[in-house]
Amino acid sequence: MIKSLEQKLVVFLLLPVAALLFGIGFLGFIYARGILLREWREGAILKLERAAHHIDMRLTRPMQWIQMFHNTAEGRGGAMAQEWFIEQLVRMEGVADVDLQWLQDPPEPPEMKMGPGGGRMMRFHRAAISRVTPPRVDAMTGRKTVDLISELKNESDEVIGRLRVSLGFDYLMQDILELGWSQGDQACLVDESGNYLAHTFDVEHRTRLAETGDEVETSILQAMKEKPNGTVMGPGLPPRMVGGFYRISQAPWTMVMFAPGEKILEPMIRFRLYYFVAGVFCILLILVLILHMGRRIVQPVRALSAAAEKIAEGKYGEPLQPRTSDEMGQLTRSFNKMVEGLRERDFISNTFGRYVDQEVAKEILENPEVGKLGGEKRTVSILMSDIRGFTPLAESLKPEGTIKVLNLYFAHMVESVHRHKGIIVDFFGDGILVFFDPLGGPLLPSLRTAVKCAMDMQSAMKEFNKEMRTEGLPEFQMGIGVNAGEVVVGNIGTEYRAKYGIVGSAVNIVQRIQSLAAGGEVVISESVLSPLSDEIRVGKSFASQLRGVHEEMKLFLVEGIES
Repeated sequence: MIKSLEQKLVVFLLLPVAALLFGIGFLGFIYARGILLREWREGAILKLERAAHHIDMRLTRPMQWIQMFHNTAEGRGGAMAQEWFIEQLVRMEGVADVDLQWLQDPPEPPEMKMGPGGGRMMRFHRAAISRVTPPRVDAMTGRKTVDLISELKNESDEVIGRLRVSLGFDYLMQDILELGWSQGDQACLVDESGNYLAHTFDVEHRTRLAETGDEVETSILQAMKEKPNGTVMGPGLPPRMVGGFYRISQAPWTMVMFAPGEKILEPMIRFRLYYFVAGVFCILLILVLILHMGRRIVQPVRALSAAAEKIAEGKYGEPLQPRTSDEMGQLTRSFNKMVEGLRERDFISNTFGRYVDQEVAKEILENPEVGKLGGEKRTVSILMSDIRGFTPLAESLKPEGTIKVLNLYFAHMVESVHRHKGIIVDFFGDGILVFFDPLGGPLLPSLRTAVKCAMDMQSAMKEFNKEMRTEGLPEFQMGIGVNAGEVVVGNIGTEYRAKYGIVGSAVNIVQRIQSLAAGGEVVISESVLSPLSDEIRVGKSFASQLRGVHEEMKLFLVEGIES
């Protein structure tokens, strides 16, 4: 019985890994082997088919002219047509010789004429190509030729003449030799009996297929009699030899190709060796890791302590996996819950920290409802500011100048917002969107703070413009709108990049209000003024039909607010 933790790790981790590696390697090899052999079969058939097609094409042309000569049977076209077809055959590319012999010598009828070279042209009833001979060496020219034999018959079906057209064998094989057989492929051309007609490899004094009793050659010779094309696998894993064949349609010949199985499966055989070496290395590495980690796992408290130290550095990592149901497993699960809670609160804190003063973020986190990810509806005060006429000026400045001006502007504005504990939602070019959250308390303090922040931002613009004049740049004017209403407040984005923001129609309205404020003005809605009517000094009021709002809204220009 296995008792020690290290033994359990070896048995329940190392053995399954080894079995998995072996199983994946074995199944992968079988699968890949099948694919490679199938691809070779398909490629071999295509290559043989192409080779056979080249031979068929070179045989077809003279056969067509021979057939046209046959069509002169029964005197159709007369002796002149026969003579013309014979002349065309003689002139044809690849034709070495044309010989027309008449086997009967009856009295010369009116239809009989003298042919080329003094030969006679004679009337016949029908004709057909009887056979294509194997290649032979012409004794006179020393050239290897193939004969197309056509028998001419009378009405009694007696042979009265023969037409022999000799084709250069090198002409038939010209395209075959130029196909470029892959290294390791062995191609040959054989007749119906398997006799070699041509080959791309040394046959070692053999004259026909299967002469030495080779299994693959014997199987191919047998398959050639049963079907026009196919492939044959030799014995062994990988097979010692594989072969394919394809029958030529215009002649009793067959193209045959062989390839060593190791050559076809060379990538897989090489990968099998590499995979075995890598598998042994991985198993040894895993064994070393198990023995090394086993000594550390026997002290789980130390492991938890190390994880706690990493969390203190902000490196949460993946949750620890409880492997037992005892007290140690319960401790690990409780530890994971604690880490998840810290991760969530840290996420919120980091999100606030990018847009909100750290002290404000701490105040928000003290509210238990805020600590939950998600959103909720709340009534808040919203402020939006925008520089008037900034876009034309930005187009006249260099890019670095534009960024410098914006950074200086935002530095002044963000300082004012932080001073009044506003939450910056986002920057829109030269605009800023801020809201003031009552955090479950009454709305009035946040309204007052929003208006004071707006007035403070306008005051900060004066300091900003002083610096602009020092830099030799024109002054800017900023318009601000303030509104209050119900919005959805929460974390917007993903766990990797989020912001604490607001969404709702009140946000769209404050944007419309801000667009109506001239440079240096703060314009507020009636929802802001009503609770603060005793504190705010209003310069003028006006009604405006805001886009997206059904009724006209009454807006007010703020001149000041009591401290």
